[in-house]
Amino acid sequence: MPAHPRLRRLVLAAVVLIALVGAAAAILTSREPGDFSNPDVEFRADDTNPNAPVKPTEGSETASFTWPVYGYDKARTRYLPLAKPFRPPFAERWAAPGNVLLEFPPALGGKSLYILRDDGTVLARSRKTGRLRWRRKLGHLAASSPAYARGTLYFTLLERGKGVRAGRVVALSAKDGRTRWSRRLPSRSESSPLVDRGKLYFGSENGTVYALGIGRGKVVWTHKARGAVKGGLALDGGRLFLATYGGNVEALRPRDGKLIWRSGTSGGKFGLRSGNFYATPSAAFGRVYIGNTDGFVYSFAQSSGKLAWRKKTGNFVYSSAAVAQVPGTPPTVYVGSYDRNIYALNARTGSVIWKHYTEGRVSGGTVLLGDLLFYSTLARTTTALRAKDGKKIWFTPRGGFNPVVSTGRGIFLVGYAALYGLDGRPPKTGPQALKDRQARYRETQRKVMIRRVLQRADARNRRVAARRALIRRRNAQIAAGVKFCTRMKGIVRCRAPRPLLCAKRGSDGRTVCRPRKRP
Repeated sequence: MPAHPRLRRLVLAAVVLIALVGAAAAILTSREPGDFSNPDVEFRADDTNPNAPVKPTEGSETASFTWPVYGYDKARTRYLPLAKPFRPPFAERWAAPGNVLLEFPPALGGKSLYILRDDGTVLARSRKTGRLRWRRKLGHLAASSPAYARGTLYFTLLERGKGVRAGRVVALSAKDGRTRWSRRLPSRSESSPLVDRGKLYFGSENGTVYALGIGRGKVVWTHKARGAVKGGLALDGGRLFLATYGGNVEALRPRDGKLIWRSGTSGGKFGLRSGNFYATPSAAFGRVYIGNTDGFVYSFAQSSGKLAWRKKTGNFVYSSAAVAQVPGTPPTVYVGSYDRNIYALNARTGSVIWKHYTEGRVSGGTVLLGDLLFYSTLARTTTALRAKDGKKIWFTPRGGFNPVVSTGRGIFLVGYAALYGLDGRPPKTGPQALKDRQARYRETQRKVMIRRVLQRADARNRRVAARRALIRRRNAQIAAGVKFCTRMKGIVRCRAPRPLLCAKRGSDGRTVCRPRKRP
């Protein structure tokens, strides 16, 4: 039978529509950005970071060495140079177990380390023994590292109270946790703060970037970014660098917050939308380096914001990058991805130097201690790789997000909910090894003695509480005129309860209460 004319027209229209949809899909796919590289963009191969803290030296586990901010230095390079490289085995010196998530690493200052747990609690622990020195509850929810400067700690909070969708910024005394000042914020903040020349810099979820005076927390200036500022700010070359959830990277003047430049991205949604920046930017070699949820790692010129390169990974890049030139390697960017890979990228061109397949998805940042690259995975593992070629050097089934900080001699490993003190030096032999064993034995004995004293005190307190409760009940019965009746041989006898007489027993010194004898 011949086809109906209307049916022919419908079939023809359907074929045309399918062809148009296929063509549109092909155009959109072709528009999705790929890798890009322009090595001629400004690059300083001999870059030296003037913002870096003092490098650790022999005996640097004293009060003179600090790991003051998230990323170690103000440029957030996440690189600690070492005169003597670390090598395993990393003997465990102490462990501090817990049951609350530790998403971000501690800051080091004085003889303590300071960590902000996800429940908004600050813990100050001895760097040598891990012993708790003080504890403070600042809020309900937090996801950032503190900043340490001249005996003061600075914290940002996501939620200052349960059910309160707004945070605050707090300054505490590093010595005893006493509050120096506190300021409420109109929105949440998980931006790890940065201290420089008397100012405290951080961002917030409503896009406001703050510069506060560190003395009293007074607002010096604010800047409105184009999107939520989740990560911390980096400082290098007289510029502050930040990234937003709107897919923009911005450079500000630290003095007054004036915008110097703004650069956007278009790597997500087939090039029609920008991805989001969650990571904290790293500034080095005249560039800014940062990963994006569109799967790309970006490099921008510090002076102009011009795109130098972008490199595609297989999934989201939440990880903050470590950037450095380790002796024997070119300037390199080390970054993790949700595609379960660690990438070592040439800092100038973005080309892959090596790639290492990990035990799980990498969400936290990478850290360079000497020539070893540390990373943690969501499979709750931590691994150390050789920076030169990505060879695995060390592994532990402990970790989660951001892996380690260090004094140059000791390593502090951040577990999923626990904190560990590791010895980064080679095992000692001879008299020093004996002294170390004796010191560890004395510390163990001290802990055992403290535990016994606490147990005895707890038992004593329970006995005292029970005795006082008994006396209260007996006195209440007497006051109410309660009588206890018994029947014996058909005769009913009723008596009022007798008051209790308490005395210390001579045999063991315990207090015993008995009813007072009737006259």
